[in-house]
Amino acid sequence: MKIDSSIAAVVTGGASGLGAATARALAAKGAKVAIFDLQEEKGKAVAEEIGGVFCEVNVTSDESVDAGFAKAREAHGQERILINCAGTGNAIKTASRSKEDGSIKHFPLEAFNWIIQINLVGTFRCIAKSAAGMLTLDPLEDGERGAIVNTASVAAEDGQIGQAAYSASKGGVVGMTLPIARDLMSEGIRVNTILPGIFNTPLMNAAPPAVKDALAASVPFPKRLGYAEEYAMLAMCMVENGYFNGEDVRLDGAIRMAPR
Repeated sequence: MKIDSSIAAVVTGGASGLGAATARALAAKGAKVAIFDLQEEKGKAVAEEIGGVFCEVNVTSDESVDAGFAKAREAHGQERILINCAGTGNAIKTASRSKEDGSIKHFPLEAFNWIIQINLVGTFRCIAKSAAGMLTLDPLEDGERGAIVNTASVAAEDGQIGQAAYSASKGGVVGMTLPIARDLMSEGIRVNTILPGIFNTPLMNAAPPAVKDALAASVPFPKRLGYAEEYAMLAMCMVENGYFNGEDVRLDGAIRMAPR
């Protein structure tokens, strides 16, 4: 798909990190970008910077997502591009024994479900609603109506200790990519997923320098954290390359995560 001023895009989680970098990359090519996020101050700042629109959206809520798409489409028209970057994580062992008193506890199910609802169900919610909107569009010259890029994680394939919920959610995103691409193939909508490794995002910036240095050293090559702009480059490739469909691609410097 050629990205220009005739193209509208939605980026979930676009207020910071991978999403913000992708929103900037889309806008640099002329696309009209709507940012879905709960971080109002950061989201509005990015939207103002790129000439886009900010929509305060909670991806776990049908009503919130519907309102976000309505606002974005009123401003820019029906989107042809959806980039799903909204997500979060936690770290809790499935079951553990206290070193202090020997008491045993398990992963709280509400905490497990919370991650699934945001990362997996939230991603699917945005895909389904965006794809339904894309079906109203006339196809482009090559028959394409839209392109969707999702964000999973290398944890989908080699999750670490405490990442049961996170890995399950991201594994679900990987697992649904091909079926959704097949669901939408006759409508000219492509679907792909990126599995980022360890990236230098605002969340990672909160870690102590020694922790970041150790993580960077664990990457085979290059021995550094990934840049958000590198994620954006792959997302743009997936959008612009019309033969890219139904794929799940690791972007990780060849890292394979250890148990801890």
